[in-house]
Amino acid sequence: MTTINVTEAVLSRRSIRAFHPDRAVSLETLRRVLDKARWAPSGCNFQPWEATVIAGAPLKALQEKLLGEAPQDPIEYSWSDPEVIPECKARLQTVGASMYTAMGIGRGDKDARTEFTRHNVLSFGAPAVLMCYFDRRMGPPQWSDAGMWLQTIMLLLREEGLDSCPQEFMSLYARAIKDFIGVSDETHILFCGIAIGYADPQAVVNTFEREREPLDGKVRFMGFEAEALA
Repeated sequence: MTTINVTEAVLSRRSIRAFHPDRAVSLETLRRVLDKARWAPSGCNFQPWEATVIAGAPLKALQEKLLGEAPQDPIEYSWSDPEVIPECKARLQTVGASMYTAMGIGRGDKDARTEFTRHNVLSFGAPAVLMCYFDRRMGPPQWSDAGMWLQTIMLLLREEGLDSCPQEFMSLYARAIKDFIGVSDETHILFCGIAIGYADPQAVVNTFEREREPLDGKVRFMGFEAEALA
């Protein structure tokens, strides 16, 4: 296991979009990560998260199924509503431009962009994919809990030397995925997938520069004036 502290895990985690084709992920490792992640924060101790982890032949069968289907209509939920906020749309455009430029894909190259979408369906070649879902009766606080659980998983994966990519994209095929893994569409929402594996270090899509807003642009501090003057 890689020796890594929390800071290193946070700063080295990124959404990997090209995984090493010849490196599998062991069941033992995934069980170890997920067993630790059970201790993620959970309001009222509801622990709303559920998941199925898929690898090998079942994963290939699911991906073949999805490649033959169109995204569902209506969609499971919308993740793009904040695009109406100018600064959110600008951040989306910035990261998209950086990613496509790194791959040498122009704005008008529809074929290349369609092929990249296909790679999304294939979870970018990851050898394992975690599908996260939960009961439809769960509200926004429990969605937040599921997010904290997923982040805990992704940081624990870094401790193991593994990489990941959270995929809200998978919700576009929610009903097909739930049907495949035996989860009721009537009772459960499919939130996202997490592609899991080892990053391909040669892939430029894994190395482009990302941006985050400066701390003081997103967080305010109150009540520390006396401490600052001391």
